[in-house]
This record gives sequence, structure tokens and C-alpha cells, in this order.
Amino acid sequence: MGDDFWKRCCLVPTNVIVPTKVMKDLTPKENNLNQIVPTKVVVPTNVVTPEARDAGFQAFPEQKPPGRFNFSFPKIRGKKLGFAGGGVLVVLAILALAIGVPLFAIVNSAKNLQASGLELKAAADSQDLDKINVSLAKLKTDLTGFDRSLLPLIWVKPIPFLGGYWSDANNAAEGAIAGVEAGEVLLKAIEPYSDILGFNKGKQSEDGAKTAEDRINFIVESIEGVIPQLDKVSQKTAIMNEHFAKIDPKRYPETLKGKPVREPIKRGIQLVQQAHNLITDGKPVLAQAPYLLGTKGERTYLMIFQNDKELRPTGGFITGYSIVKVKNGKFDPVASNDIYNLDNKLKSKIPAPGGIKKYLPLVPYWNLRDMNISPDFKVSMDTFRENYDKTKSPKVDGIIAIDTKLAVDILKVIGRIGVPGFGNFSSDEDPRCNCPVVIYELESFADVEGPIIWADDLGGKIILKPKNSDNRKAILGPLMNSLIANALGQPKEKIPELFQAGFNALTEKHVLFYFGDGEVQSAMESFNLAGRVEEFDGDYLHINDTNFAGAKSNLYVQEEVTLSIDTNRDGTTNTLRVKYKNPQKHDGWLNGPYRDWVRVYVPKGSKLVDSTGSEVPIETKEELGKTYFEGFFTLRPLGVIELTFKYTTPVKSKDGYKLLIQKQPGTDGHLYNVDIDGTSEEFYLKSDREIRH
Repeated sequence: MGDDFWKRCCLVPTNVIVPTKVMKDLTPKENNLNQIVPTKVVVPTNVVTPEARDAGFQAFPEQKPPGRFNFSFPKIRGKKLGFAGGGVLVVLAILALAIGVPLFAIVNSAKNLQASGLELKAAADSQDLDKINVSLAKLKTDLTGFDRSLLPLIWVKPIPFLGGYWSDANNAAEGAIAGVEAGEVLLKAIEPYSDILGFNKGKQSEDGAKTAEDRINFIVESIEGVIPQLDKVSQKTAIMNEHFAKIDPKRYPETLKGKPVREPIKRGIQLVQQAHNLITDGKPVLAQAPYLLGTKGERTYLMIFQNDKELRPTGGFITGYSIVKVKNGKFDPVASNDIYNLDNKLKSKIPAPGGIKKYLPLVPYWNLRDMNISPDFKVSMDTFRENYDKTKSPKVDGIIAIDTKLAVDILKVIGRIGVPGFGNFSSDEDPRCNCPVVIYELESFADVEGPIIWADDLGGKIILKPKNSDNRKAILGPLMNSLIANALGQPKEKIPELFQAGFNALTEKHVLFYFGDGEVQSAMESFNLAGRVEEFDGDYLHINDTNFAGAKSNLYVQEEVTLSIDTNRDGTTNTLRVKYKNPQKHDGWLNGPYRDWVRVYVPKGSKLVDSTGSEVPIETKEELGKTYFEGFFTLRPLGVIELTFKYTTPVKSKDGYKLLIQKQPGTDGHLYNVDIDGTSEEFYLKSDREIRH
């Protein structure tokens, strides 16, 4: 060790013992090593050597009094600080490039995508099949471009928060691509029917315009060829649904700059699921089309007319019926009859069930007209069919129930029609009832056509008798014949609207089907056309109203439903409020006191905690695999009544909470507000609805 080592030392502790030999400049004793003795030397400790300065050390911290906390940052030379700051800027610049450049590309791709979507919408509105195909191809190209623009940011996928948004965008893009591919296959499948469906392409009849008979024949002859194409479509929609189901709407705010954000995302996901279910569940029905249309033998159906203005469990009071024959897709003209005439053929006297006995005490027996008392259409029709067969009436292959909504919606599309012998009918509002003209005429013809007058002095001979007193519902058959004939004769521009009216009637339970053939019945149930009370692994709600001798008050009664749900590990606590309003005045004919036998179906094992509003004590019972709460109330014209039910359910939310709300057939979209743990959703219940939380 050199003699100048300690001179170079940048920092020497106070009061160190230094060898005298080494520190020769501090002591004269240096010739004899044996004589080296330790010498206490005090070395200044606040001197900074040149070597220390070169290392970046500038000065000693200021001495503080003992016992105080002493701390200070070392001073770093400007050159070092500049280097560190520059490094940070470089890192930030790299991050900006890594995120900013891909984001710019994503935004541009999104703009292209938006333009393609608008182009497709315009093509669809034009009903031009060629333009739709071109627009679909362009949309697919832009979707693929958008999906690729996401790839440079794939590195953010594992990052919390950011990764979720990247995954949502990726799933939306790939799901949409599968959806477009499904659309391409579907368009190819329906191309032969494009003229029938109202599109501007496809096989045309020789004179350039197909007759109604031509359209029916073509559908019947070729419909079986469509079924294999639906398998391909279903495979694509399954991929689409799988991707969209992974998108989490909860990641997004309720609103942004005053515009809704989360709700449209949720609605889009639901629409994708519905589209997939429509294709998948519709295939079994299409497979049964040859049976239904009578291409493999004539079919005979019993058509029953349910008056939804006098609401009953499966859609309305059974007011009339017809026997309908179908062969090769052609319906014979139908003749309708009054349900009371059919009841007169039923000789057996069946005691009325509990609900009728309790709330219609003047009706001691169970008549055919009241046999749709179960909310499950199949259960009701099992009973109806068994007793119908006892009347010695024609054997039937199935039963089709329809209500007045279908007639009103068809008339909205085709306009005013004439019914020979009965006058004109339309969907225009009639000020005499504040209801459609067709409804007023149907109710008027059935109920106020006039009395039958006998002359006692002539031995009871009838001297005045309205022409249809023997069959008040004779109008129903001719009306249906005129509707069908006019609908099939419409120009192709009207076909999409007619198709939509018919489709809505099916999905909204204004048309229901029942078949004796098990395979056909299963097909109807798969597409929710059979009016079944569904089994469901989750929370459940079905409100079923029965108008017992309450006139035609359902023409005016409005219903609003509020359901609040608190979930927990052991089940849920639900509070249900159902408000009924009748805003019309009493007229002594259509509108009168509404006498409602109400049943609320909930998951089996649910317990009623409290209730209000019912005129009778609420009873808890079980049927159809559900628990239900039964009550009764009377609502007068211009009145308001609210029922409340607080109950617990055994439903546990292991994989997330889900709720199925089933719509009562014959109703037309009651307003619902559902709140689940503080998250609310409002909608009109047009069809069965599943909610996940």
C-alpha cells in the first residue's frame, strides 16, 4: 500500500488510530519498525478530495444537533441528471409510439367499419340482394382489417384494466366476422325465395309476378332444401355468440357525454344470443314444415280464437273455433263457430276446479271455454283436447290458438279490407272505443247485435231474431279468410312487413301451437311456440292474470312491474310491485270492474315474507315445478291498484345471477323495471326475457 493512500482517502473517520510508519509526515519516529507505536491523530472529516468530486460527491451534509432526524438527497451533477431525464423521455417516447401508432390505425379501421355498416344498412333498406351481398363482403373486409389493427397491442392483454378492453374489442371483431359469414350463407340459402320475401332478385315467374298460389307452391316444393344450409349458419352463429358472450358490459360507464354506453352493449350481446337461438331453435320447426303444410298427407287443425281483451291464463277467453284443413300448403276456407255451441255438445258434467269455483261461483261446471285455466298451454290443451274428443267433433292433428293482435298487425300492413256480408275492417282507431276498428266491430258483433224477442200470445214464437244469434262468432271465419287472401295477394314490397307481423305474433305468444305428434310438439317447444312454463336453473318470474267476469277491461288495463332483487350466498330476497291502472271511464259494455285472479310464479321453494293489495289472503301453492302466490283484486274504471310481494328464493349465484321472466300469452308488452343489487334495467316485456348479472 503506497504512502499516499490515506492522502487519497475521500473520507477519514474521526479519531482513528493510524500507524506512525505510514503517517511519516505526522511523526518523526520512522527508522525502527519495532518502535512503531499507535498514535492518535485527528483528521478533518469535512474535506472532499478531488477523487470524491470526480465520483460525483460535492459536499458533506450540514451537521445537525444530536437527536434530530438528519436526511438529505445527494446532489447530482447536471450531466448525470440530464442523462437520467433523457432516458425517461426515451422510454416515454417508445411507449407513445408503441401505443399511439396502433391506436391511430385502430381509429382509422373503426371509421372504415362504421362506413361499411351504414352502407349495409342502406343496401338492406333498398331490399336489393346484390347490393346486400356486396356490402356484406366489404363489411367483412373492414372487420378483418379492424381485427388485424388490434394485433400490435396484443401485449396489453395480460395487463389489468387495459387487457380487458383489448379482449372486448378482439372478441367483438371476431364475433362480427363470424356473424357476417353466417349472413353470407343465409343469403345464399334464401336467394331462391328472394322474390317471395320481397327482395329485388331471385327466380321470377314467367309473367314477372308470382301469384299467391305460385308462392305457396314454390315454398312447399323447395323448403326441405333449406334445412342443410341452416346447419352451416348455426355453426357460424355459435362462434359469433361465443365471442360476444365474453364481452363484459360492466367495464363500461352507464353514460358518456350524456349518451348511453353500457345499455347498448348489453342489448347488442342479447341480440346476438337471440339471433343464434333463432337459427338453432328454428331448425326443428323448419324440419317439420312438410308435416305442418300437409305435403305428406292432409292435416286437420282445430283453430281456437282467444279474446285477449278478456284475458285468461293462455291468452284470452276462448270465444270461437274453426276446423281448418291443409293440403300441400293450401288452406281450405274456414267456417267459425261459437264456443258455446261446442260446449252444448259436451254432455259430461265436470265439477269446476278451485279457481273457477272460488271466483266464478255461478259456474259450477268446467266448460270447454274455461279449460285454458293452466298458464302452461300444453297442460291446458291436454284437458281441452280430451274433452273436445267427447263432443264427437272432427278429429284433429293439432290445435292452433290465435288472439286479436295478429289481425290488427296484419291490417296495419295491408290496410282496410272488406269481409263479404260483414262490412269493412281496419286497424284505424275508432273513437267509440279508443281501440282499432276491427276490435270494435268484433266485440260489437259478438255482444250487442240485439235481443231475441218471443211472442207469448203466439205460443212462444220468435218474432225478432238477429241474423247471427245462433252463431255470434260466425264473423271470425270470414275475417280470417279475407285476411289470408289479402295478405297473400300483396305486392312483394309488402312481404317483409307481413313477414315481420307474423314473426312478431309467434315470438310474442299471440299464436300458440299444440300437437298430438310428440316430435312435432317438441319442435314447437324448442322454438318457444308452445306456451310452456319453462324449467329454469335460476331465478324465475311469471305473472299470470285471469279476467273473471270483468267485461273486456283488458282493452284498457295497463300493468307496470317493478322487481328489486338482493342476492346473497343463501339465495335472494325479492320485492315485487305490480301496479294496475284503468284510465278509461266505465261504459257498461267493454269497460267495467276488472276482477283479476292473479298468480305469481317464482322458483320452487320460495317463501312469502309479506304482501299487500289483495282482497283475499295470499295463498302459497305449487304446480308446474314452481311455487306460486295466489290472490284476487277488483280494479274499477279510472282506478289504480298496487300489489306487493316480498319473498325469498333458494336461488344461489355460483356462476353469476340469472333471471328468466316469462310473458303471459295475449299481453302486449307490460313495462318492467328490474333492479339487481343496485343495477337497474327497464324494458317492455314483449317476449320471454333472460337477464344475467
